[in-house]
Amino acid sequence: MASNFAVVYDACVLYPAPLRDLLMRLALTDLYRAKWTNQIHDEWIRNLLARRPELSANRLANTRELMNRSVRDSLVSGYEHLIESITLPDPDDRHVVAAAIHGCGRPPMNGPAGSNRRQARA
Repeated sequence: MASNFAVVYDACVLYPAPLRDLLMRLALTDLYRAKWTNQIHDEWIRNLLARRPELSANRLANTRELMNRSVRDSLVSGYEHLIESITLPDPDDRHVVAAAIHGCGRPPMNGPAGSNRRQARA
């Protein structure tokens, strides 16, 4: 059963491989719903390749694909219309907040009656 808690992983926590590995392992436990966007993926991969040019862009693209396939409903899309309405000290972080607002709502309504959804009353 999916958790009621959701977390958006920003690029700064996906950049270091040991932390990314730990967070991916935690995401698979269903203690919370891990979320990210293609823009967040682009950011951590771009920054990692800039700092570590010996790394393979293809291998990092494969890591990205494995992450998306391994964690159920992790990829948030359709949040872009919210970005302009968000004010933060660092405007470059607005996409993360927009993704959290859009993608971290109620968990999918699945499972037995009464779990993750309100019972209809007659």
